[in-house]
Amino acid sequence: MDELALKYGCNPNQKPARVFMEDGALPFKVLNGKPGYINLLDALNSWQLVSELKEATGLPAAASFKHVSPAGAAVAVPLSSTLEKVYFVEGIELSPIAAAYVRARGADRMSSYGDFVALSDECDAQTAAFLKREVSDGVIAPSYSDEALSLLKEKRKGTYLVLQMDPAYQPAPIERKQVFGVWFEQQRNDVKITEDCLKDIPTKAKNIPSDARRDLLLALITLKYTQSNSVCYAKDGQAVGIGAGQQSRVHCTRLAGNKADNWFLRQCPAVLQLPFRDDVSRPDRDNAIDVYVTGAGDELLKDGEWQRLFTRKPDFFSSEQKAAWFSRMKGFSLASDAFFPFGDNIERAARSGVSYIAQSGGSIRDDNVIETCDKYGIAMAMTHIRLFHH
Repeated sequence: MDELALKYGCNPNQKPARVFMEDGALPFKVLNGKPGYINLLDALNSWQLVSELKEATGLPAAASFKHVSPAGAAVAVPLSSTLEKVYFVEGIELSPIAAAYVRARGADRMSSYGDFVALSDECDAQTAAFLKREVSDGVIAPSYSDEALSLLKEKRKGTYLVLQMDPAYQPAPIERKQVFGVWFEQQRNDVKITEDCLKDIPTKAKNIPSDARRDLLLALITLKYTQSNSVCYAKDGQAVGIGAGQQSRVHCTRLAGNKADNWFLRQCPAVLQLPFRDDVSRPDRDNAIDVYVTGAGDELLKDGEWQRLFTRKPDFFSSEQKAAWFSRMKGFSLASDAFFPFGDNIERAARSGVSYIAQSGGSIRDDNVIETCDKYGIAMAMTHIRLFHH
């Protein structure tokens, strides 16, 4: 039996704690740091996500995980000059795996604060340098360059968790877990998410272009490793809004839609031109931008507060400015881990520029959902695959 002792379980009072394999060796090596229980839950879930993204798209992939759900996921699509500024990488030529990581981390930076990172490809020195500057608990990847490993071993006073995953590892087809002394057993969810899932399009709009198909696959695979109920908005090769663990699906759609809206608002010239002081850290900038774009700008611009952040007092971000910018929000993709029971989900999605949807179908109100898609000219594919994850 191969086993690894952990600091504690989910909480400090839950001792002892360990992970182990009854047969064979653990499929990962600890290259630095000491893993915790939640670290490894995040690592093993996020590794599956990026591996499947790489397989489905052929592109290097990265994920940012927090509390067993992704805060961000992305594949290696080049960044626009606007996103370079939004993600604090202006003028830097990015390697493919670095581009995937920067996208995954940048979509919802507040949720990614203190995350666990997964990389589908070798961690190079550039990606390690970006990791080193962020608040993060650890990373899992199939390999590390010598320079990358050296950089990561310096992070968090030498305690940063670095895991090397065996990419050839294949788990047993049956998985088990115990809850309250009771064993649960099931077939692993090894369903493949491919473009074949997007062939059944019952809406009047039928065309889903290649970029949107890529984004729908990304969103579906992301949801496969997101606590249910869950909904994911995607654009340009990355998740831009994830709603996880909500009891009501429309609440997932609203939560994820609000995150997608904030992601889009961060690209508005009024936000890009905020005159931050040079000594303001990235986390403080993220917090200030979040306040600025979500309607509390009057609090941010109060006398005495703005001087701490800005070289001059910025203009108030008006609802009229936001509405004008939102009018450009188009071409987004949306996936759901199960069927939409009501058309209200589509109504909310349309407000955030969704043009393409993938969902399982199978609701008694499918006709209403299709009709609502037709109202907005949305092309919707029914995958006939449910992706609950618990």
